Amino acid sequence: MIVSKEWLADYVNLSMPMEELTDRLTITGLNLEGIEEVGADTAIDLEVTSNRPDCLGHIGVAREVAVIFGKDLCKPDPQPKATGAKVASATSVTIEADDLCPRYTARLIKGVKIGPSPDWLANRLRSLGIAVINNVVDITNYVMMEIGQPLHAFDFAKLKGGKILVRRSTKGEEFTAIDHKTFTLTGEEVVIADAERPVALGGVMGGYDTEVTDDTVDVLIEAADFDPMAVRGAARRHVLFSPSSYRFERGVDPEGIDWASRRCCELILELAGGELCEGVIDEGNQEDTRPTIKLRYDQIPRILGIEVENDEVRRILTDLGCEETHNCDHCVKVVPPTWRADVTREVDLLEEVARIHGYDRIPEDAGVRMAPSHRTREDVVLERVRHAMTAAGFDEALTLSAVDENSSEAFHPWTSEAPLATGTPVLRRANRLRQTVVPSLLECRRLNETQSNPTIELFEIAKVYLPKPGALPGEKRVLALTSGGGFREVKGVLETLLAHIAPELAWSVESTEHELLDAARCCRLVVDGEQLGVLGELSTAGQDRFNLRGGSTIAEIDLAPIIAAARLVPAAGPLSSYQPVTRDLNIVLDESVRWADVERIARSAGGVTLESLAFQDDSYRDPKQLGEGKKSVLFSIQLRKPDGTLTSEEADAVRDQIVAHLGKELGGTLRA
Repeated sequence: MIVSKEWLADYVNLSMPMEELTDRLTITGLNLEGIEEVGADTAIDLEVTSNRPDCLGHIGVAREVAVIFGKDLCKPDPQPKATGAKVASATSVTIEADDLCPRYTARLIKGVKIGPSPDWLANRLRSLGIAVINNVVDITNYVMMEIGQPLHAFDFAKLKGGKILVRRSTKGEEFTAIDHKTFTLTGEEVVIADAERPVALGGVMGGYDTEVTDDTVDVLIEAADFDPMAVRGAARRHVLFSPSSYRFERGVDPEGIDWASRRCCELILELAGGELCEGVIDEGNQEDTRPTIKLRYDQIPRILGIEVENDEVRRILTDLGCEETHNCDHCVKVVPPTWRADVTREVDLLEEVARIHGYDRIPEDAGVRMAPSHRTREDVVLERVRHAMTAAGFDEALTLSAVDENSSEAFHPWTSEAPLATGTPVLRRANRLRQTVVPSLLECRRLNETQSNPTIELFEIAKVYLPKPGALPGEKRVLALTSGGGFREVKGVLETLLAHIAPELAWSVESTEHELLDAARCCRLVVDGEQLGVLGELSTAGQDRFNLRGGSTIAEIDLAPIIAAARLVPAAGPLSSYQPVTRDLNIVLDESVRWADVERIARSAGGVTLESLAFQDDSYRDPKQLGEGKKSVLFSIQLRKPDGTLTSEEADAVRDQIVAHLGKELGGTLRA
């Protein structure tokens, strides 16, 4: 925001040295970017943070100077004299999209004389780097830079039907801006239209068809408020940025809308002549949602570490525009001004007191009482997940949440809905919020392969965004990984992870299919019938999809069930002093039987004496010995009693019980 010193002096006494002025503004939040002499004026470039749109006009900056230095603020009170017919008899305004335009005002001036602006106005605009056009257009820019409220002037004779309609754009309709560029609208923008066509892109830019020219006689002055997100989306979607969109994106002062309209009309009557129609068309309903905020005086030393007199606190708040509603020995209650939408909480008032009183007046060794923070359950569990993954030899990766279309469509284990897309890519072509982290990690794998890195074991903990019709997207926190190891190795990593963090979590595996995964080496993890995650080796098609030179195994796990079931306090149990007994089982099963079912049934049938179970080797297949469609599965079990030595007969009984259950449920038989 470039501020003219000469212009600023119209509203506040600037008797202080320039260095002191800029230093104090910097300390209170308006950082100095630079100073430049422009003719007889001085242009002061200030950095205005996004939460302070009130300082995007000279009056807002002057208000800050007045509060800081204890000066009076001289704000004009425009009262343009209306001598024409009633404005409602000449034009009308209809708002069809009140969610995108909560308020729209219009005033009409007839008989203006378009010409050059006087030197004082033109010089002030030039000092800010704003082009000088003609008196009417220059006045709209002048008032915007004065109060921070954008305005627009229409050539009233060019408005078809002589009326204004505020509506959503129609998908595919075209709009030609005042820069003579034509844009195809998407149906998501708010447009100002006449009876036939869009004449302005709401909050962004006016249209070529109704711009003020040397032939203009009657002008309609627009002062309105537009939804910040709608303006932001339109500006980025069409790469059409303007001083107006910059301000509407950050929010404007509701009470400044009519002030700016009156001020603009007053200056037009003074500099361009004409006759102002009586009254104003003011459509829309802006509710006053400002909260009453209580500031407890004892919070000042607790948070800031210094004492500030109660009367000084009240002075600062009222000078800033707050309306005091209550004051007593221990607190003050105020309603923030309309131009400070960022002030909503007690801590916001504390910040205002601190910056105006002076951050430099807070000693470096101020004693601020500290309270220990408490880590959430999620924080504790995620730290353990990271520790377990790094202990397994993985490195943590950090990738962007926005991906391109190819990555978005490659793999989607959680939803079949179309991903959320943005109008402006975060990076080149990366315009979609990812629904899985796996493609991002595989891209990291590809980049590491191009660097000839021999070991590429990566994991990432991040959120994925799952669309919900008519609602905000669901955010699922997942653990994703890519490994150069095989299916069994990665499955072992996940088993270790779950056993270490959530040993009571009852999970199982089920078959699944995906074109990126090898059909014989992939599965989905399930908890209580709900998908916990997916695991699998990439198929040849999967390697080709991501241009990988070698194979890889991927997995993605929903961390929510793990966080809920995590055992935060480690529990130790007694160790048996008795020797274990092992038995090997070679079971003949149908080819379609999965190891996961064998393991589940064996663990259930083994009872409390079953200490561990391990798959021993690849399944054996021989039609001559086993029969067509049969395979033999070899695994071992380790048995132990906590209170005595397990006899051979007892061990055999457990083994036979396992064989019996496998035969009953899976048709398995003990191989001879």
